Amino acid sequence: MQRLAMDLRVLSRELALYLEHQVRVGFFGSGVGLSLILGFSVAYACYYLSSIAKKPQLVIGGESFSRFLQDHCPVVTETYYPTVWCWESRGQTLLRPFITSKPPVQYRNELIKTADGGQISLDWFDNNNSAYYVDASTRPTILLLPGLTGTSKESYILHMIHLSEELGYRCVVFNNRGVAGESLLTPRTYCCANTEDLEAVVHHVHSLYPGAPFLAAGVSMGGMLLLNYLGKIGSKTPLMAAATFSVGWNTFACSESLERPLNWLLFNYYLTTCLQSSVKKHRHMFVEQIDMDQVMKAKSIREFDKRFTAVMFGYRTLDDYYTDASPNRRLKSVGIPVLCLNATDDVFSPSHGTGACHHA
Repeated sequence: MQRLAMDLRVLSRELALYLEHQVRVGFFGSGVGLSLILGFSVAYACYYLSSIAKKPQLVIGGESFSRFLQDHCPVVTETYYPTVWCWESRGQTLLRPFITSKPPVQYRNELIKTADGGQISLDWFDNNNSAYYVDASTRPTILLLPGLTGTSKESYILHMIHLSEELGYRCVVFNNRGVAGESLLTPRTYCCANTEDLEAVVHHVHSLYPGAPFLAAGVSMGGMLLLNYLGKIGSKTPLMAAATFSVGWNTFACSESLERPLNWLLFNYYLTTCLQSSVKKHRHMFVEQIDMDQVMKAKSIREFDKRFTAVMFGYRTLDDYYTDASPNRRLKSVGIPVLCLNATDDVFSPSHGTGACHHA
């Protein structure tokens, strides 16, 4: 046995030396390796240009808006080239926190009271050094709504503020209740179907600068909340226009997509723990109306919503909540121009869940 083991070790060493020599000769001597690399690169480039890089599919409600976009936002008609080495949506989502920079932004915080005795945290970037709009009373204001458990510290929010600063705009970030470090004064958090807090914020911001152009932009759940608000209030909003990014149009389809095994492992479970963490620090506020032990045992966003969100906002069933939370039901009632950007391979907003939007 010892001799056999020794022979195997000798054989393994000799084989390793042989392969090392062949690889060295093949790649740098005969050129076979270089040919393989070139062939793969050409094939990859062909696949990328033919199947990945595409022009956006525009679904527009009116011809005038279409002309406006083509004149003032031509990028929506140009071919989109995703990052060559990471074009798949899941890879981009996973890498973003590690490779995206965070531009420095100095906020001014404001806490406003709500009708039920709660409070909402607003983070202002006043842009008082704006060279384009010196008069603060007429400086355009952009209301930004982060995603599910996001705050004004998210990198995508900081970049949006940085770009707005270059244009001379003022920004204000709407932090949902209880997520930005402020105290929760009442046993109530937030959801994308209930727009009361957003209505209060829009009214407050507009009352401060009634002469300034007022716009809004929402990301993911923030976009869902924004669209639900616009669908409910119609043309009565003081907002002139809005934009949304990666909105889940149909909450049922979004939930189903996130519950696929790989998506659950990569995103769903993590986001569920974030939701649990956001309510855990205020746990004492909810014990009278919600079984918090069951909430903390949730393994998916659907289970969290069933045990916490739907109960908190008085929905009879989870299906009732998800139906009310889906923005595609209210698109026809939106009374201002809205630009909505979605990726076809977005696991948070599957393309088959946008079907109803194409008829709005």
